[in-house]
Amino acid sequence: MGAKTGLLVYADGNAPGLLRQVNAADLDRTVAMMRRLYPGWEIEQSEGSNLCDGVYPPNGTVYAASWPGVEVIGDQGVMIDAPSQLPEHLVAASAGRRLVLHAMHSVVDWLAFAVWEDGRLVRSLSLSPDSGIIENIGEPLPFELPYWAGDRPADIVPWPGEEEEPYALPFHPLDMGEDALRALCGFIQEGRPEPDDLDADAIELYGFHVRDPHGPDPAAREAELRGVMADMDPPRIYTLGADGSLIERDGL
Repeated sequence: MGAKTGLLVYADGNAPGLLRQVNAADLDRTVAMMRRLYPGWEIEQSEGSNLCDGVYPPNGTVYAASWPGVEVIGDQGVMIDAPSQLPEHLVAASAGRRLVLHAMHSVVDWLAFAVWEDGRLVRSLSLSPDSGIIENIGEPLPFELPYWAGDRPADIVPWPGEEEEPYALPFHPLDMGEDALRALCGFIQEGRPEPDDLDADAIELYGFHVRDPHGPDPAAREAELRGVMADMDPPRIYTLGADGSLIERDGL
């Protein structure tokens, strides 16, 4: 699995239904939303994306669109361990509306999602196999129930030479993450599409470079990450053998 999301959706009701009705978003309306949600930030228009590819933009970039009744923001900055700690002004912008946060990262099998109704948090869940359940607020939503009931156990293939051990959670967070994305936003990143899923590729988002004048410089942070990656050992690549075991390949 390689899905990653950092997504906020504001909606005057059911987000999937509203997103099915959208056409091209108005740029001026979207810029006004950006200035409202990023007060005091430097905002410069850049190349855009779409709802399928724009849910995990590079650091310092936001993909967004605003339509009457529904607004979408893709931003790594909303990928926080405890969704209940989403900045207050972002929650306040949901007054009279529903706000959905969806965040997941395939490298660490982390999922977080939350739902606010008229500014009131009604459900928040954040978990990963390394950290366990980080936050669990409110009653589980219908799409969660099969997972908590044990009907969707994690199917994990152990690394070569390692004994198979029980997964640290009763289900795989990314599996639930796809169901959460479909139920709350109307589309998925990976897996088998369903007939009612949105055509997320067809929903265009505007792009913006953003910078908090009081925060770290995104370019410097990106350079630091590149330096860390350069010091890492080369990746180890495996293929699946006929008997189901993992076999390491000699090269990329």
